[in-house]
Amino acid sequence: MGSISKRSKYFDNAKFILIFLVVFGHLISPLKEHDGLLFTLYSAIFLFHMPAFILISGYFAKGYKKPGYLKKSVKKILIPYFIFQSIYSVYYYLNGQEDKLNFDLLHPHWTLWFLMSLFCWNLLLYIFAELRWKGLVIAIAIGIGVGYVDHIGSFLSLSRTFVFFPYFLLGYLLNGNQLKRIIRAKYSLPLGILIISVTLLLVGFGFPKDAVPWLLGDTSYANMGGKEVSDGLLRGLQYGVTFIVMFGFLALIPSTQFKLTKIGERTLYIYLFHGFIIKSFQTFIPDEQLNSISGNYLLLFIISFLICKVLGSYLMKKYTQPLVELKV
Repeated sequence: MGSISKRSKYFDNAKFILIFLVVFGHLISPLKEHDGLLFTLYSAIFLFHMPAFILISGYFAKGYKKPGYLKKSVKKILIPYFIFQSIYSVYYYLNGQEDKLNFDLLHPHWTLWFLMSLFCWNLLLYIFAELRWKGLVIAIAIGIGVGYVDHIGSFLSLSRTFVFFPYFLLGYLLNGNQLKRIIRAKYSLPLGILIISVTLLLVGFGFPKDAVPWLLGDTSYANMGGKEVSDGLLRGLQYGVTFIVMFGFLALIPSTQFKLTKIGERTLYIYLFHGFIIKSFQTFIPDEQLNSISGNYLLLFIISFLICKVLGSYLMKKYTQPLVELKV
Protein backbone atom coordinates (compact mmCIF):
# COMPACT_ATOMS: atom_id res chain seq x y z
CA MET A 1 0.00 0.00 0.00
CA GLY A 2 2.97 2.26 0.57
CA SER A 3 3.84 2.34 -3.13
CA ILE A 4 1.58 4.02 -5.65
CA SER A 5 3.60 2.76 -8.62
CA LYS A 6 2.45 -0.83 -8.30
CA ARG A 7 -1.06 -2.20 -8.44
CA SER A 8 -2.49 -2.58 -4.98
CA LYS A 9 -4.82 -5.48 -4.33
CA TYR A 10 -6.29 -3.44 -1.49
CA PHE A 11 -7.35 -0.62 -3.79
CA ASP A 12 -8.54 -3.01 -6.51
CA ASN A 13 -10.75 -4.75 -3.94
CA ALA A 14 -12.06 -1.39 -2.73
CA LYS A 15 -12.77 -0.23 -6.27
CA PHE A 16 -14.62 -3.44 -7.14
CA ILE A 17 -16.89 -3.12 -4.12
CA LEU A 18 -17.44 0.58 -4.81
CA ILE A 19 -18.31 0.05 -8.48
CA PHE A 20 -20.75 -2.68 -7.43
CA LEU A 21 -22.36 -0.18 -5.06
CA VAL A 22 -22.53 2.36 -7.91
CA VAL A 23 -24.35 -0.12 -10.16
CA PHE A 24 -26.59 -1.39 -7.36
CA GLY A 25 -27.42 2.17 -6.27
CA HIS A 26 -28.38 3.19 -9.80
CA LEU A 27 -30.40 0.00 -10.30
CA ILE A 28 -32.49 0.54 -7.17
CA SER A 29 -32.82 4.31 -7.61
CA PRO A 30 -36.28 4.21 -9.25
CA LEU A 31 -37.42 1.51 -6.79
CA LYS A 32 -36.35 3.07 -3.50
CA GLU A 33 -39.51 5.13 -3.01
CA HIS A 34 -41.58 1.95 -2.75
CA ASP A 35 -39.35 0.01 -0.37
CA GLY A 36 -37.96 1.16 2.97
CA LEU A 37 -34.96 -1.16 2.92
CA LEU A 38 -33.95 -0.10 -0.58
CA PHE A 39 -34.24 3.54 0.45
CA THR A 40 -31.99 2.87 3.43
CA LEU A 41 -29.40 1.08 1.29
CA TYR A 42 -29.57 3.75 -1.39
CA SER A 43 -29.08 6.60 1.09
CA ALA A 44 -26.24 4.83 2.92
CA ILE A 45 -24.51 3.98 -0.36
CA PHE A 46 -24.72 7.53 -1.71
CA LEU A 47 -23.44 8.92 1.56
CA PHE A 48 -19.95 7.51 0.97
CA HIS A 49 -19.46 5.50 -2.24
CA MET A 50 -18.54 8.36 -4.60
CA PRO A 51 -16.54 10.21 -1.93
CA ALA A 52 -14.54 7.00 -1.37
CA PHE A 53 -14.04 6.54 -5.11
CA ILE A 54 -12.92 10.16 -5.37
CA LEU A 55 -10.53 9.80 -2.42
CA ILE A 56 -8.88 6.81 -4.11
CA SER A 57 -8.62 8.77 -7.37
CA GLY A 58 -6.89 11.58 -5.49
CA TYR A 59 -4.52 9.10 -3.84
CA PHE A 60 -3.30 8.05 -7.28
CA ALA A 61 -2.92 11.63 -8.54
CA LYS A 62 0.38 12.20 -6.74
CA GLY A 63 2.29 12.41 -10.00
CA TYR A 64 0.42 15.47 -11.24
CA LYS A 65 3.68 17.45 -11.52
CA LYS A 66 5.35 14.89 -13.76
CA PRO A 67 5.93 15.87 -17.40
CA GLY A 68 3.06 14.76 -19.60
CA TYR A 69 0.61 14.24 -16.71
CA LEU A 70 -1.81 16.91 -17.92
CA LYS A 71 -1.65 15.61 -21.48
CA LYS A 72 -2.33 12.12 -20.17
CA SER A 73 -5.32 13.45 -18.21
CA VAL A 74 -6.75 15.01 -21.37
CA LYS A 75 -6.35 11.72 -23.23
CA LYS A 76 -7.63 9.42 -20.47
CA ILE A 77 -10.33 11.61 -18.95
CA LEU A 78 -11.43 14.55 -21.07
CA ILE A 79 -11.50 12.92 -24.52
CA PRO A 80 -13.45 9.84 -23.25
CA TYR A 81 -15.86 12.32 -21.66
CA PHE A 82 -16.49 14.00 -25.02
CA ILE A 83 -16.87 10.61 -26.72
CA PHE A 84 -19.37 9.20 -24.23
CA GLN A 85 -21.20 12.50 -23.87
CA SER A 86 -21.86 12.32 -27.62
CA ILE A 87 -22.85 8.64 -27.43
CA TYR A 88 -25.28 9.39 -24.60
CA SER A 89 -26.79 12.22 -26.64
CA VAL A 90 -27.53 9.81 -29.48
CA TYR A 91 -28.76 7.13 -27.06
CA TYR A 92 -31.19 9.48 -25.30
CA TYR A 93 -32.55 10.60 -28.66
CA LEU A 94 -33.02 7.03 -29.93
CA ASN A 95 -34.77 5.79 -26.78
CA GLY A 96 -37.13 8.75 -26.80
CA GLN A 97 -35.78 10.42 -23.68
CA GLU A 98 -34.87 13.52 -25.72
CA ASP A 99 -37.06 14.99 -28.47
CA LYS A 100 -34.13 16.45 -30.37
CA LEU A 101 -30.60 15.28 -31.03
CA ASN A 102 -28.58 17.74 -29.00
CA PHE A 103 -24.81 17.50 -28.50
CA ASP A 104 -24.33 19.54 -25.35
CA LEU A 105 -20.78 19.01 -24.15
CA LEU A 106 -21.03 21.44 -21.23
CA HIS A 107 -23.76 19.71 -19.21
CA PRO A 108 -22.60 16.14 -18.46
CA HIS A 109 -25.13 13.38 -18.97
CA TRP A 110 -25.93 11.41 -15.82
CA THR A 111 -22.80 9.56 -14.58
CA LEU A 112 -20.42 11.44 -16.88
CA TRP A 113 -20.18 14.27 -14.35
CA PHE A 114 -17.45 12.21 -12.70
CA LEU A 115 -15.12 12.45 -15.72
CA MET A 116 -15.64 16.20 -16.07
CA SER A 117 -15.06 16.74 -12.36
CA LEU A 118 -12.10 14.35 -12.28
CA PHE A 119 -10.34 16.40 -14.93
CA CYS A 120 -11.08 19.59 -13.00
CA TRP A 121 -9.84 18.06 -9.73
CA ASN A 122 -6.52 17.27 -11.36
CA LEU A 123 -6.27 20.89 -12.46
CA LEU A 124 -7.17 22.16 -9.00
CA LEU A 125 -4.22 20.23 -7.56
CA TYR A 126 -1.90 22.77 -9.16
CA ILE A 127 -3.41 25.35 -6.79
CA PHE A 128 -4.32 23.40 -3.66
CA ALA A 129 -1.63 20.72 -3.41
CA GLU A 130 1.04 23.23 -2.42
CA LEU A 131 -1.17 24.45 0.43
CA ARG A 132 -1.27 20.94 1.88
CA TRP A 133 -3.66 20.61 4.85
CA LYS A 134 -4.51 24.32 4.77
CA GLY A 135 -5.69 23.69 1.23
CA LEU A 136 -8.05 20.99 2.51
CA VAL A 137 -9.62 23.44 4.96
CA ILE A 138 -10.04 25.97 2.14
CA ALA A 139 -11.48 23.29 -0.17
CA ILE A 140 -14.06 22.34 2.47
CA ALA A 141 -14.96 26.01 2.95
CA ILE A 142 -15.45 26.40 -0.81
CA GLY A 143 -17.52 23.20 -0.94
CA ILE A 144 -19.77 24.68 1.73
CA GLY A 145 -19.81 28.13 0.14
CA VAL A 146 -20.85 27.08 -3.38
CA GLY A 147 -24.13 25.85 -1.98
CA TYR A 148 -25.14 29.48 -1.54
CA VAL A 149 -24.68 30.16 -5.27
CA ASP A 150 -28.25 29.80 -6.47
CA HIS A 151 -27.58 28.95 -10.10
CA ILE A 152 -24.68 26.54 -9.67
CA GLY A 153 -25.51 23.10 -10.98
CA SER A 154 -24.65 20.72 -13.79
CA PHE A 155 -22.90 23.23 -16.07
CA LEU A 156 -19.36 21.84 -16.37
CA SER A 157 -20.33 19.81 -13.28
CA LEU A 158 -19.29 22.86 -11.23
CA SER A 159 -21.35 22.08 -8.14
CA ARG A 160 -20.10 18.51 -7.79
CA THR A 161 -16.56 19.57 -8.69
CA PHE A 162 -16.33 21.90 -5.71
CA VAL A 163 -18.51 19.89 -3.31
CA PHE A 164 -16.55 16.65 -3.80
CA PHE A 165 -13.07 18.15 -4.28
CA PRO A 166 -12.15 17.87 -0.55
CA TYR A 167 -12.28 14.07 -0.83
CA PHE A 168 -9.97 14.11 -3.86
CA LEU A 169 -7.55 16.45 -2.12
CA LEU A 170 -7.58 14.34 1.05
CA GLY A 171 -6.71 11.29 -1.03
CA TYR A 172 -3.82 13.17 -2.58
CA LEU A 173 -2.52 14.36 0.79
CA LEU A 174 -2.57 10.93 2.42
CA ASN A 175 0.53 8.84 1.84
CA GLY A 176 0.64 5.07 2.04
CA ASN A 177 1.98 4.91 5.57
CA GLN A 178 -0.60 7.35 6.90
CA LEU A 179 -3.45 5.48 5.27
CA LYS A 180 -2.14 2.15 6.53
CA ARG A 181 -1.88 3.43 10.09
CA ILE A 182 -5.48 4.66 9.91
CA ILE A 183 -7.17 1.60 8.39
CA ARG A 184 -4.93 -1.15 9.74
CA ALA A 185 -4.68 -0.03 13.35
CA LYS A 186 -5.48 -2.58 16.06
CA TYR A 187 -9.12 -1.57 16.47
CA SER A 188 -9.82 -0.35 12.91
CA LEU A 189 -11.69 -3.47 11.78
CA PRO A 190 -14.17 -3.69 14.70
CA LEU A 191 -14.56 0.09 14.61
CA GLY A 192 -15.26 -0.07 10.88
CA ILE A 193 -17.93 -2.72 11.41
CA LEU A 194 -19.48 -0.58 14.15
CA ILE A 195 -19.47 2.56 11.98
CA ILE A 196 -21.14 0.88 9.00
CA SER A 197 -23.69 -0.86 11.24
CA VAL A 198 -24.60 2.35 13.08
CA THR A 199 -24.78 4.24 9.77
CA LEU A 200 -27.28 1.75 8.35
CA LEU A 201 -29.38 1.92 11.53
CA LEU A 202 -29.39 5.72 11.69
CA VAL A 203 -30.15 6.10 7.99
CA GLY A 204 -32.87 3.46 8.23
CA PHE A 205 -34.64 5.10 11.14
CA GLY A 206 -33.93 8.79 10.71
CA PHE A 207 -32.87 9.85 7.21
CA PRO A 208 -35.53 12.11 5.63
CA LYS A 209 -36.50 11.30 2.06
CA ASP A 210 -36.28 14.90 0.95
CA ALA A 211 -32.62 14.99 2.05
CA VAL A 212 -31.38 12.67 -0.71
CA PRO A 213 -30.34 15.61 -2.98
CA TRP A 214 -27.82 16.62 -0.32
CA LEU A 215 -25.94 13.40 -1.00
CA LEU A 216 -25.67 14.14 -4.73
CA GLY A 217 -24.00 17.54 -4.40
CA ASP A 218 -25.27 18.69 -7.78
CA THR A 219 -27.21 21.81 -6.93
CA SER A 220 -27.52 24.78 -4.57
CA TYR A 221 -29.11 24.87 -1.14
CA ALA A 222 -31.96 26.94 -2.56
CA ASN A 223 -32.76 24.30 -5.16
CA MET A 224 -32.88 21.70 -2.40
CA GLY A 225 -35.38 23.75 -0.45
CA GLY A 226 -32.87 25.40 1.85
CA LYS A 227 -32.87 29.14 2.42
CA GLU A 228 -31.03 29.49 5.70
CA VAL A 229 -27.46 30.49 6.51
CA SER A 230 -27.31 27.34 8.63
CA ASP A 231 -27.47 25.19 5.47
CA GLY A 232 -23.71 25.52 5.24
CA LEU A 233 -23.41 23.98 8.70
CA LEU A 234 -25.41 21.00 7.48
CA ARG A 235 -22.99 20.47 4.60
CA GLY A 236 -20.10 20.81 7.01
CA LEU A 237 -21.70 18.13 9.18
CA GLN A 238 -22.18 16.01 6.07
CA TYR A 239 -18.45 16.26 5.33
CA GLY A 240 -17.64 15.09 8.85
CA VAL A 241 -20.06 12.17 8.74
CA THR A 242 -18.88 11.12 5.30
CA PHE A 243 -15.22 11.14 6.38
CA ILE A 244 -16.12 8.85 9.28
CA VAL A 245 -18.19 6.46 7.15
CA MET A 246 -15.45 6.34 4.50
CA PHE A 247 -13.01 5.29 7.19
CA GLY A 248 -15.44 2.59 8.31
CA PHE A 249 -15.70 1.28 4.77
CA LEU A 250 -11.97 1.39 4.00
CA ALA A 251 -11.17 -0.40 7.27
CA LEU A 252 -13.22 -3.38 6.10
CA ILE A 253 -11.44 -3.86 2.77
CA PRO A 254 -9.07 -6.87 2.61
CA SER A 255 -5.70 -6.78 0.86
CA THR A 256 -6.00 -10.39 -0.31
CA GLN A 257 -6.08 -11.35 -3.98
CA PHE A 258 -9.47 -12.71 -5.03
CA LYS A 259 -10.87 -13.76 -8.41
CA LEU A 260 -12.92 -10.59 -8.49
CA THR A 261 -9.96 -8.36 -7.57
CA LYS A 262 -8.99 -8.09 -11.24
CA ILE A 263 -12.28 -6.36 -12.00
CA GLY A 264 -11.11 -3.54 -9.74
CA GLU A 265 -8.63 -2.63 -12.47
CA ARG A 266 -11.46 -2.12 -14.98
CA THR A 267 -13.95 -0.06 -13.03
CA LEU A 268 -13.89 2.71 -15.64
CA TYR A 269 -15.43 0.33 -18.19
CA ILE A 270 -18.21 -0.61 -15.79
CA TYR A 271 -18.81 3.02 -14.87
CA LEU A 272 -19.05 4.19 -18.48
CA PHE A 273 -21.19 1.37 -19.88
CA HIS A 274 -23.49 0.35 -17.02
CA GLY A 275 -25.62 3.46 -17.57
CA PHE A 276 -26.83 2.17 -20.92
CA ILE A 277 -28.04 -1.05 -19.27
CA ILE A 278 -29.70 0.69 -16.33
CA LYS A 279 -31.34 3.31 -18.52
CA SER A 280 -32.58 0.59 -20.89
CA PHE A 281 -34.20 -1.20 -17.94
CA GLN A 282 -35.92 2.00 -16.91
CA THR A 283 -36.99 2.85 -20.48
CA PHE A 284 -38.22 -0.46 -21.83
CA ILE A 285 -39.48 -2.29 -18.72
CA PRO A 286 -42.90 -1.04 -17.54
CA ASP A 287 -42.98 0.67 -14.16
CA GLU A 288 -45.36 -1.97 -12.82
CA GLN A 289 -42.86 -4.73 -13.52
CA LEU A 290 -39.97 -2.71 -12.12
CA ASN A 291 -41.90 -2.04 -8.94
CA SER A 292 -42.80 -5.73 -8.64
CA ILE A 293 -39.15 -6.72 -8.30
CA SER A 294 -38.33 -4.05 -5.72
CA GLY A 295 -38.77 -6.60 -2.95
CA ASN A 296 -36.65 -9.25 -4.63
CA TYR A 297 -33.37 -8.17 -3.08
CA LEU A 298 -31.43 -11.23 -4.18
CA LEU A 299 -32.41 -10.66 -7.81
CA LEU A 300 -31.33 -7.01 -7.65
CA PHE A 301 -28.04 -8.08 -6.13
CA ILE A 302 -27.47 -10.71 -8.82
CA ILE A 303 -28.31 -8.33 -11.66
CA SER A 304 -25.88 -5.74 -10.29
CA PHE A 305 -23.17 -8.35 -9.84
CA LEU A 306 -23.62 -9.71 -13.37
CA ILE A 307 -23.41 -6.21 -14.84
CA CYS A 308 -20.10 -5.69 -13.02
CA LYS A 309 -18.84 -9.14 -14.02
CA VAL A 310 -19.65 -8.71 -17.73
CA LEU A 311 -18.61 -5.07 -18.13
CA GLY A 312 -15.47 -5.65 -16.07
CA SER A 313 -14.39 -8.69 -18.07
CA TYR A 314 -11.23 -9.04 -20.12
CA LEU A 315 -13.26 -9.34 -23.33
CA MET A 316 -15.14 -6.11 -22.61
CA LYS A 317 -11.86 -4.28 -22.14
CA LYS A 318 -10.31 -5.91 -25.20
CA TYR A 319 -13.05 -4.79 -27.59
CA THR A 320 -13.89 -1.39 -26.11
CA GLN A 321 -10.43 -0.20 -25.13
CA PRO A 322 -10.09 1.94 -28.28
CA LEU A 323 -13.21 3.83 -27.21
CA VAL A 324 -12.41 4.12 -23.50
CA GLU A 325 -8.64 4.47 -23.42
CA LEU A 326 -7.98 5.39 -27.06
CA LYS A 327 -5.76 2.32 -27.37
CA VAL A 328 -5.90 -0.06 -30.32
